[in-house]
Amino acid sequence: MSLDVEKGEQPPITSIDDLIRFFERAEKPRERWRVGMEHEKLGFLEGTLLPVPYEGPRGIEAVLERFERFGFSPFREEDGSRIAGVRPEATLSLEPGGQFELSGEAFACAHACKEELLHHVAQARAIGVELGIRWLGIGYRPFGTVDEMPWMPKERYRVMRAYLPTRGKHALDMMLMTATVQASFDWSSEEDMARKMRVAMSVSPLVSAIYANSFLVNGRDSGWTSYRYEVWNHVDPDRCGLLPFVFEEDFGYRRWIEYALDVPMFFIRREGRYIPAHHLTFRRFLQEGLDGHFAHMGDFEDHLTTLFPEVRAKGLIEVRGADACSPSLNAALPALWKGILYDDEALRAADELLGGLRFEARLELQRDVARRGLAARCERGAVLDLARELFRISAEGLRRQACPHGNATDERVVLEPVEEILEEGRSPAERWRERWHGDLGQNPYAYLDALNAWE
Repeated sequence: MSLDVEKGEQPPITSIDDLIRFFERAEKPRERWRVGMEHEKLGFLEGTLLPVPYEGPRGIEAVLERFERFGFSPFREEDGSRIAGVRPEATLSLEPGGQFELSGEAFACAHACKEELLHHVAQARAIGVELGIRWLGIGYRPFGTVDEMPWMPKERYRVMRAYLPTRGKHALDMMLMTATVQASFDWSSEEDMARKMRVAMSVSPLVSAIYANSFLVNGRDSGWTSYRYEVWNHVDPDRCGLLPFVFEEDFGYRRWIEYALDVPMFFIRREGRYIPAHHLTFRRFLQEGLDGHFAHMGDFEDHLTTLFPEVRAKGLIEVRGADACSPSLNAALPALWKGILYDDEALRAADELLGGLRFEARLELQRDVARRGLAARCERGAVLDLARELFRISAEGLRRQACPHGNATDERVVLEPVEEILEEGRSPAERWRERWHGDLGQNPYAYLDALNAWE
């Protein structure tokens, strides 16, 4: 989740052209394109099935304090609560239920993303040993309920907690119980942004199938392969899911802005205070103001961080559809997307893979992926076959990009965990479901131990 950093004096918004220029300023030439990632972990108190509280000697606050030894400075709310750790180019932040996230540096290659992730995981595990906390990569908290979860002391979340349950039955599940891995990418022009957004939104369900990793809900087999994916289908129809206009020919900066303007706001920030927007759209805020306050560019930037579609554009394109998994599988996600989005030939091939699919068929694909993962089907055939073809497209894109590291001539080596998943033909959740009903004997503690050993 984004940190609400004070931005200082901000220029007023005088027209939609001001917002278009915001996206134009984000354009970068190809040689400056980078890839970054965010990954969340679910914490458990060692020897229990309990989540990690905020306060206390084994709490999230203590974790953040210990990360100071690795160069992270405290970031606090107005009330003094420590809610993040920051250092140049990287941020440790908290999701509402204490999910622990690293928003990492933007790198020229996926090798560096992987090294950063593995380095961070080693640090988190070391601190976890000291405090009696274990961190696990999984898409939905497998034990406990929403009512049993702690809330992190972050004002943004208090506003969201009041608003989102009015929009979807699983809003609090999303906030408190889910964990994901995301990657972010640059664009060079409006045309490039539109093409990358279209392709990423088109094939995102295939990536979600590869990463489907959340079948347990409160200690029971839910019947879903990615329950996290199902949860996101019932959060807020205004700001979540797949977006039909992204597939239309005239999609570009203005269409994205028009969409953002018509999504109700959560809040505006003034002098450290969060002022709830009470279902006010950004368009009306531009026209009427709120409690005597009028829109500036910082408000628009804040608003963009509260839009949660499968793929979104801020100053970067973010791909958001994957369950959290093991460190090595998480590290493969930026490489998988980089192979597709940063190579023209791969981008064309990925566009053709599901190009022209009816939008309703895309929604049906989402629902079937949430239920069955790589065993899902769509009008174009078996998801497993389509995912294997997407992998081939990405691998060839990485080969052509030829970013070497050590003995590797390119970034395809980072994709090896994805290749293993596709060779076996089962999403991670299907592996764990078999073990849960088999050698783990539906024992929650054996399950957590097995997850903890999954590299």
